[in-house]
Amino acid sequence: MIRKVVFATNEIYHIFNRGVEKRPIFEIKNDYLRFLDLINYYRFANCPIRFSHFKRLNIEEKQKMFNYLITESDQLVEIYTHCLMPNHFHFLLKQVKEKGISKFVSKILNGYSHYFNIRHKRIGHLFQGNFGAVRIEDGEQFLHVHRYIHLNPVTAYLLKFENLEKYKYSSYTEYLGKEQGFCNTSAILSNFKKVKDYVAFIRDQVDYARQLDKIKHLLLE
Repeated sequence: MIRKVVFATNEIYHIFNRGVEKRPIFEIKNDYLRFLDLINYYRFANCPIRFSHFKRLNIEEKQKMFNYLITESDQLVEIYTHCLMPNHFHFLLKQVKEKGISKFVSKILNGYSHYFNIRHKRIGHLFQGNFGAVRIEDGEQFLHVHRYIHLNPVTAYLLKFENLEKYKYSSYTEYLGKEQGFCNTSAILSNFKKVKDYVAFIRDQVDYARQLDKIKHLLLE
């Protein structure tokens, strides 16, 4: 299948995909954690070994290699937002190296599919065709797609908004300062004076509903 979107360096995109036939792609806690680890590893351009080999290193060797990646390797993408749902995922990210998005997503999905099929004793494709990708056109869309992604667990009735800060599989906890992750949070948080103002923006369902029509073409179908 030919991709319609041509990724441009220094442009921001909403990236998403779901399981084939809308099947679950995360079945247990370790599935989510594996996917997050793959994101953190393959965002770098010069990974010297496959993640499956990296995973087998002892703690000291892992730390040494990760320090190398942080200090010596370019990034393929800059990640602003992510959310993992039982049968799909979302990223909001910027391509910072030529072909960065394609390489980043390919490595993650291939690595995760291989892990998942072995772990759950299945064969065949796990993800539904080409991943979805839509370019973010302006700062307003950037903010509202970010909010849409973080509200996924709430709008899917996985939990109430009051419990969203306990959801471990999105970047929302990074924005609240509760977890340290791999996202660049400053691009979003610079729009708010305090974290409580950011939380109010995420919680503002009325404004969200008004803005949803402006960004519906950017969202997961």
